[in-house]
Amino acid sequence: MCQFSHLHCHTQFSLLDGAAAADKLAAKAKKYDMPAIAITDHGNMFGVPNFVNAAQREGVKPIIGCEYYVTPVTMNDRNNKTRYHQVLLAKNMTGYHNLAKLTSMGYVDGMYYKPRIDKDVLEKYSEGLICTTCCLQSEVNQTILKEGEAKARKVFEWYLDLFGEDYYIELQRHGLRDQDICNEVLIRWAKEYNVKMICTNDSHYVDKQDSEAHDILLALQTNADINDPNRFRFTDDNNRLNNEFYLKTPDEMKELFKDVPESLDNTNEIVDKVEDIKLSSDLLLPHYQVPQQFVDMNDYLRHVTYEGARKRYKELTSEIIERIDRELDIIRDMNFPGYFLIVQEFTTEARNRGVYVGPGRGSAAGSVVAYCVGITNIDPMRYELLFERFLNPERVSPPDIDIDFD
Repeated sequence: MCQFSHLHCHTQFSLLDGAAAADKLAAKAKKYDMPAIAITDHGNMFGVPNFVNAAQREGVKPIIGCEYYVTPVTMNDRNNKTRYHQVLLAKNMTGYHNLAKLTSMGYVDGMYYKPRIDKDVLEKYSEGLICTTCCLQSEVNQTILKEGEAKARKVFEWYLDLFGEDYYIELQRHGLRDQDICNEVLIRWAKEYNVKMICTNDSHYVDKQDSEAHDILLALQTNADINDPNRFRFTDDNNRLNNEFYLKTPDEMKELFKDVPESLDNTNEIVDKVEDIKLSSDLLLPHYQVPQQFVDMNDYLRHVTYEGARKRYKELTSEIIERIDRELDIIRDMNFPGYFLIVQEFTTEARNRGVYVGPGRGSAAGSVVAYCVGITNIDPMRYELLFERFLNPERVSPPDIDIDFD
């Protein structure tokens, strides 16, 4: 959840909290001539597509990242609740794939209160990534504060050894004493280890005046009484509402870090390192492994369809055969046989396991093929439903079969 600001080229990277803020965030970046902006949501990349589209519409370079939860133990440990924040940015497509891999592993393998990763998988999927010392909740900063500089050095050196020239010291100033303590150490280390500094600002909302609205949303999100003095909120050292967590302008960042101007300049280097990552691509269609005796997915789908048709209909009239063949031809020409085969497999398996599956709704109920292979249980012939509402070669679009499971 970091913002990086540059003095001369007016570059900023910033957190996007929710896809709805993407347009406002990108618009502000453009307004202040920031050529680049980044997303680093906590533990997930769900907002990336909307963010990238919004930035590109404004002519701002989108940089894709994530602020992970890193556990000091292994991901499968369900006893230790300790977790640290760690920002990673994709330098290229390999880095983007590694971000996606780490995010998925956090949810599938590391979920314990939060989607976590550990250092072993971080080391394995570190290629193409840029790393920083991150915010106050990072392992480096928490070790400085709680265990001292000597132990924190070992943590810092582990990350430096792994990321090398792609590792940056990150400075933040939100008026917090703990940040001042960490910054004093980090600035010394920057000179000692010859590691470049960048200055950042946690951005949880776009403008400064949004802080109260953000505070109310936090109370709602945590189901807390707005007047509860002990609830989770963004406060300063005197426990007052801290309104510094917004997307700051280049001039504001210049003033805030005027004593370390090199930290402003170093943002350029990160922006230059990051390649243009194009997320748009041709539709990735599923491949279904068919039994050996069949030529391909089209051949197998035809077989499964006619097997089902003979069970569904007492007699295969010329009208039914013509309808089936026409649908199969369209499915073949639009290259969607794998989609039908996979959907029919998991709906069939669900029913075999005693899971109730809906009879079918939406335009997919107009497909005789879907009816014959067991995806739906509504006969389109009986109710004169149109297949063209589902798949139409004149308007190429992927099939969308809505499935209701118990």
